[in-house]
Amino acid sequence: MSSDTAKGAAAIARRGLMLVLSSPSGAGKSTISRELLKREPMMSMSVSMTTRPQRPGEVDGKDYFFVDKKQFAAKIEAGEFLEHATVFEHSYGTPKGPVQKVLKAGGDVLFDVDWQGTQQLGQSAPQDLVSIFILPPSIEELERRLHTRGQDSDEVVRKRMAKAASEMSHWFEYDYVIVNEDIEESVRRVQAILAAERLKRDRQVGLGDFVRGLGVGN
Repeated sequence: MSSDTAKGAAAIARRGLMLVLSSPSGAGKSTISRELLKREPMMSMSVSMTTRPQRPGEVDGKDYFFVDKKQFAAKIEAGEFLEHATVFEHSYGTPKGPVQKVLKAGGDVLFDVDWQGTQQLGQSAPQDLVSIFILPPSIEELERRLHTRGQDSDEVVRKRMAKAASEMSHWFEYDYVIVNEDIEESVRRVQAILAAERLKRDRQVGLGDFVRGLGVGN
């Protein structure tokens, strides 16, 4: 490939994608997400809107967009969310505007949502969504990880384990499934999925112009 052709291929305009990682607590989703954000410069984390109070150290627009319940309800009514849910009396949602702006510019957006949020995203923007479910190598390993990370009491671990089976029952609704035995290997697999999805014809919105530049009519 000549240098001019290589430069042309690299300059093909691309629409970004929405990457969802879901898993039961302790399966490694958060660690994989952190590594992806370090290694993928075109990827950013989705910022949710919430009605919960702003905590010390949190920055509005960076950690969350903070609004009151009336404002949140008005945005639901106006159809301004890609997905939303209420958890423990506080509402959370993903505003469409900021995400669409990133996708249009060719960037990718990472989402940390459960299967219900993933279903809503699939209804809102099916052409932009790529979903991956992260499974633990075994139930015993999942419980071991929950205990060894030292964040939860035994009672909380029991509750998380009880919820895990229900969460994992939705694995078949996802585009891809990764069994997270090794974090490094799992991150590489997610990056391989990203590389392939970014090359899909429909996402390369500048491909038609590039091909016409090669003298091809269609």
